Amino acid sequence: MDGGMMVVSNPTVNVRFTTTTSSFETTRRFNRGISIAELKGKLEMVVGASPSCMELELFSVSDVFLQKMDNGEALLGSYPLDDNCRIHVIDRSVQSNEFTDVSKVEKFELPDDAYNKRTDSARSFMKKHAVGHFNEEVVAKKKAEVAARNDEQKAAADALSVGSRCKVQVPQQPTKLGTVMYVGTTDFKPGHWVGVKYDEPLGKHDGTVAGKKYFECENKYGGFVKPLSVIVGDFPEEDYDLDEM
Repeated sequence: MDGGMMVVSNPTVNVRFTTTTSSFETTRRFNRGISIAELKGKLEMVVGASPSCMELELFSVSDVFLQKMDNGEALLGSYPLDDNCRIHVIDRSVQSNEFTDVSKVEKFELPDDAYNKRTDSARSFMKKHAVGHFNEEVVAKKKAEVAARNDEQKAAADALSVGSRCKVQVPQQPTKLGTVMYVGTTDFKPGHWVGVKYDEPLGKHDGTVAGKKYFECENKYGGFVKPLSVIVGDFPEEDYDLDEM
Protein backbone atom coordinates (compact mmCIF):
# COMPACT_ATOMS: atom_id res chain seq x y z
CA MET A 1 0.00 0.00 0.00
CA ASP A 2 1.92 3.03 -1.40
CA GLY A 3 5.18 1.43 -0.41
CA GLY A 4 3.98 1.07 3.20
CA MET A 5 3.82 -2.19 5.16
CA MET A 6 0.82 -3.73 6.93
CA VAL A 7 1.44 -6.36 9.58
CA VAL A 8 -1.34 -8.89 9.93
CA SER A 9 -1.34 -10.87 13.19
CA ASN A 10 -2.88 -14.33 13.21
CA PRO A 11 -6.20 -13.99 15.09
CA THR A 12 -5.88 -17.50 16.54
CA VAL A 13 -3.14 -19.28 18.45
CA ASN A 14 -2.29 -22.92 19.26
CA VAL A 15 -1.73 -23.36 22.99
CA ARG A 16 -0.49 -26.34 24.97
CA PHE A 17 -2.28 -26.96 28.28
CA THR A 18 -1.14 -28.82 31.39
CA THR A 19 -2.86 -29.07 34.76
CA THR A 20 -2.14 -29.98 38.37
CA THR A 21 -4.86 -32.62 38.26
CA SER A 22 -3.42 -34.65 35.38
CA SER A 23 -0.09 -35.69 33.90
CA PHE A 24 -1.39 -35.34 30.35
CA GLU A 25 -0.80 -32.42 28.00
CA THR A 26 -3.35 -31.26 25.44
CA THR A 27 -3.27 -28.67 22.63
CA ARG A 28 -6.15 -26.36 21.69
CA ARG A 29 -6.62 -23.42 19.27
CA PHE A 30 -8.22 -20.26 20.67
CA ASN A 31 -9.10 -16.81 19.35
CA ARG A 32 -6.79 -14.13 20.71
CA GLY A 33 -9.78 -11.85 21.19
CA ILE A 34 -11.39 -13.82 24.04
CA SER A 35 -10.93 -12.69 27.63
CA ILE A 36 -9.12 -14.74 30.26
CA ALA A 37 -12.46 -15.27 32.03
CA GLU A 38 -13.91 -16.69 28.80
CA LEU A 39 -10.81 -18.85 28.34
CA LYS A 40 -11.31 -20.36 31.81
CA GLY A 41 -14.91 -21.16 30.92
CA LYS A 42 -13.80 -23.01 27.81
CA LEU A 43 -11.06 -24.83 29.76
CA GLU A 44 -13.55 -26.22 32.24
CA MET A 45 -14.46 -29.01 29.80
CA VAL A 46 -10.79 -29.55 28.87
CA VAL A 47 -9.15 -29.87 32.30
CA GLY A 48 -12.20 -30.57 34.49
CA ALA A 49 -11.62 -27.68 36.89
CA SER A 50 -14.09 -24.99 37.92
CA PRO A 51 -13.25 -21.53 36.44
CA SER A 52 -13.50 -19.93 39.89
CA CYS A 53 -10.78 -22.28 41.19
CA MET A 54 -8.38 -21.87 38.27
CA GLU A 55 -5.07 -20.05 38.30
CA LEU A 56 -3.29 -19.74 34.95
CA GLU A 57 0.47 -19.51 34.41
CA LEU A 58 2.00 -18.74 31.03
CA PHE A 59 5.16 -20.51 29.83
CA SER A 60 7.17 -19.96 26.65
CA VAL A 61 7.56 -22.49 23.84
CA SER A 62 10.69 -23.75 25.64
CA ASP A 63 8.72 -23.99 28.93
CA VAL A 64 10.27 -20.94 30.60
CA PHE A 65 7.86 -19.26 33.04
CA LEU A 66 6.69 -15.87 31.71
CA GLN A 67 3.91 -14.58 33.96
CA LYS A 68 0.63 -15.27 35.69
CA MET A 69 -2.59 -14.71 33.76
CA ASP A 70 -4.67 -13.39 36.65
CA ASN A 71 -6.62 -10.56 34.98
CA GLY A 72 -9.98 -12.03 33.99
CA GLU A 73 -10.89 -9.03 31.83
CA ALA A 74 -7.61 -9.03 29.87
CA LEU A 75 -7.68 -10.46 26.36
CA LEU A 76 -5.74 -13.61 25.55
CA GLY A 77 -3.92 -11.69 22.79
CA SER A 78 -2.64 -9.12 25.28
CA TYR A 79 -0.21 -11.69 26.63
CA PRO A 80 3.08 -12.62 24.86
CA LEU A 81 1.51 -15.76 23.47
CA ASP A 82 3.03 -17.54 20.46
CA ASP A 83 2.01 -20.83 18.87
CA ASN A 84 2.88 -23.77 21.14
CA CYS A 85 3.34 -21.70 24.26
CA ARG A 86 2.06 -23.50 27.35
CA ILE A 87 -0.58 -22.47 29.86
CA HIS A 88 -0.47 -24.36 33.13
CA VAL A 89 -3.81 -24.64 34.93
CA ILE A 90 -3.60 -24.80 38.73
CA ASP A 91 -6.78 -26.19 40.31
CA ARG A 92 -6.93 -24.71 43.82
CA SER A 93 -9.97 -26.84 44.74
CA VAL A 94 -7.80 -29.99 44.86
CA GLN A 95 -4.98 -30.31 47.38
CA SER A 96 -1.98 -32.35 46.27
CA ASN A 97 -2.11 -36.00 47.40
CA GLU A 98 -5.77 -35.60 48.38
CA PHE A 99 -6.73 -38.73 46.48
CA THR A 100 -3.49 -40.68 46.92
CA ASP A 101 -2.57 -40.13 50.59
CA VAL A 102 -4.22 -43.11 52.30
CA SER A 103 -3.27 -41.76 55.74
CA LYS A 104 -6.12 -39.28 55.35
CA VAL A 105 -8.67 -42.01 54.73
CA GLU A 106 -10.80 -42.88 57.72
CA LYS A 107 -10.40 -46.59 58.36
CA PHE A 108 -13.40 -48.76 59.11
CA GLU A 109 -12.88 -51.45 61.70
CA LEU A 110 -15.55 -53.98 62.60
CA PRO A 111 -15.42 -55.31 66.17
CA ASP A 112 -14.66 -59.04 66.37
CA ASP A 113 -17.95 -59.92 68.09
CA ALA A 114 -19.92 -58.04 65.41
CA TYR A 115 -17.92 -59.81 62.68
CA ASN A 116 -18.75 -63.18 64.26
CA LYS A 117 -22.48 -62.39 63.95
CA ARG A 118 -22.31 -61.77 60.21
CA THR A 119 -23.57 -64.54 57.95
CA ASP A 120 -21.94 -63.29 54.73
CA SER A 121 -18.32 -63.29 55.89
CA ALA A 122 -15.42 -65.61 55.09
CA ARG A 123 -15.33 -66.65 58.74
CA SER A 124 -19.01 -67.61 58.60
CA PHE A 125 -18.39 -69.70 55.48
CA MET A 126 -15.42 -71.49 57.08
CA LYS A 127 -17.45 -72.26 60.21
CA LYS A 128 -20.40 -73.56 58.19
CA HIS A 129 -18.23 -75.87 56.10
CA ALA A 130 -15.76 -76.76 58.87
CA VAL A 131 -12.77 -75.44 56.94
CA GLY A 132 -9.27 -75.04 58.35
CA HIS A 133 -9.08 -74.36 62.07
CA PHE A 134 -12.88 -74.57 62.29
CA ASN A 135 -12.66 -78.31 61.61
CA GLU A 136 -12.49 -79.64 65.17
CA GLU A 137 -11.51 -83.15 64.09
CA VAL A 138 -8.57 -81.94 62.01
CA VAL A 139 -7.47 -79.51 64.72
CA ALA A 140 -7.62 -82.21 67.39
CA LYS A 141 -5.62 -84.59 65.19
CA LYS A 142 -2.91 -82.01 64.58
CA LYS A 143 -2.68 -81.21 68.29
CA ALA A 144 -2.33 -84.90 69.09
CA GLU A 145 0.42 -85.30 66.48
CA VAL A 146 2.33 -82.32 67.86
CA ALA A 147 1.97 -83.57 71.43
CA ALA A 148 3.19 -87.06 70.46
CA ARG A 149 6.18 -85.59 68.63
CA ASN A 150 7.07 -83.43 71.62
CA ASP A 151 6.86 -86.48 73.89
CA GLU A 152 9.24 -88.32 71.54
CA GLN A 153 11.70 -85.43 71.58
CA LYS A 154 11.59 -85.21 75.38
CA ALA A 155 12.16 -88.95 75.76
CA ALA A 156 15.11 -88.75 73.38
CA ALA A 157 16.52 -85.79 75.32
CA ASP A 158 16.20 -87.66 78.64
CA ALA A 159 18.33 -90.46 77.21
CA LEU A 160 21.21 -88.08 76.39
CA SER A 161 23.92 -86.87 78.70
CA VAL A 162 26.43 -84.05 78.43
CA GLY A 163 29.88 -85.23 77.39
CA SER A 164 28.67 -88.12 75.23
CA ARG A 165 30.14 -88.60 71.79
CA CYS A 166 27.45 -88.38 69.15
CA LYS A 167 26.50 -88.44 65.52
CA VAL A 168 24.09 -85.79 64.22
CA GLN A 169 21.82 -86.67 61.31
CA VAL A 170 19.60 -83.81 60.14
CA PRO A 171 17.52 -84.38 56.96
CA GLN A 172 19.15 -82.95 53.80
CA GLN A 173 22.40 -82.22 55.68
CA PRO A 174 25.67 -84.17 55.89
CA THR A 175 26.26 -86.38 58.94
CA LYS A 176 28.37 -84.64 61.58
CA LEU A 177 30.38 -86.02 64.53
CA GLY A 178 30.68 -84.17 67.80
CA THR A 179 30.18 -84.05 71.55
CA VAL A 180 26.97 -83.35 73.46
CA MET A 181 27.45 -80.09 75.39
CA TYR A 182 23.90 -79.14 76.41
CA VAL A 183 20.52 -80.89 76.80
CA GLY A 184 17.30 -79.11 77.73
CA THR A 185 15.01 -76.22 76.91
CA THR A 186 16.19 -72.89 75.48
CA ASP A 187 15.05 -69.28 75.28
CA PHE A 188 15.28 -69.05 71.50
CA LYS A 189 12.67 -71.73 70.65
CA PRO A 190 10.22 -73.93 72.56
CA GLY A 191 10.76 -77.65 73.12
CA HIS A 192 13.87 -79.66 73.96
CA TRP A 193 17.20 -79.05 72.24
CA VAL A 194 20.67 -80.55 72.18
CA GLY A 195 23.75 -78.37 71.99
CA VAL A 196 26.60 -80.03 70.12
CA LYS A 197 30.26 -79.12 69.69
CA TYR A 198 31.21 -80.49 66.28
CA ASP A 199 34.61 -81.96 65.48
CA GLU A 200 34.88 -79.67 62.48
CA PRO A 201 33.76 -76.03 61.90
CA LEU A 202 30.38 -77.09 60.55
CA GLY A 203 28.27 -75.23 63.10
CA LYS A 204 26.75 -71.76 63.34
CA HIS A 205 28.08 -70.26 66.58
CA ASP A 206 30.26 -70.67 69.68
CA GLY A 207 27.52 -72.00 71.95
CA THR A 208 25.86 -68.58 72.28
CA VAL A 209 22.44 -67.93 70.76
CA ALA A 210 20.56 -64.62 70.99
CA GLY A 211 23.04 -63.34 73.53
CA LYS A 212 22.78 -66.29 75.92
CA LYS A 213 25.71 -68.67 76.49
CA TYR A 214 24.62 -72.33 76.62
CA PHE A 215 28.04 -74.00 76.30
CA GLU A 216 31.65 -73.31 75.37
CA CYS A 217 33.27 -74.04 72.01
CA GLU A 218 35.12 -72.31 69.21
CA ASN A 219 33.13 -70.16 66.80
CA LYS A 220 31.42 -72.11 64.00
CA TYR A 221 31.86 -75.36 65.94
CA GLY A 222 28.56 -75.09 67.85
CA GLY A 223 25.05 -76.04 66.84
CA PHE A 224 21.62 -76.86 68.29
CA VAL A 225 19.55 -79.77 66.95
CA LYS A 226 16.43 -81.65 68.02
CA PRO A 227 17.06 -84.70 70.26
CA LEU A 228 15.77 -87.21 67.70
CA SER A 229 18.54 -86.07 65.31
CA VAL A 230 21.26 -87.14 67.80
CA ILE A 231 22.67 -90.66 68.11
CA VAL A 232 25.15 -91.30 70.94
CA GLY A 233 27.79 -93.99 70.68
CA ASP A 234 31.45 -94.77 70.33
CA PHE A 235 32.36 -92.22 67.69
CA PRO A 236 36.08 -91.46 68.18
CA GLU A 237 37.24 -88.02 67.12
CA GLU A 238 39.21 -88.21 63.91
CA ASP A 239 42.83 -87.09 63.95
CA TYR A 240 43.19 -84.23 61.49
CA ASP A 241 47.01 -84.26 61.44
CA LEU A 242 48.07 -82.35 58.36
CA ASP A 243 51.58 -83.89 58.58
CA GLU A 244 50.21 -87.38 58.20
CA MET A 245 49.73 -88.76 54.67
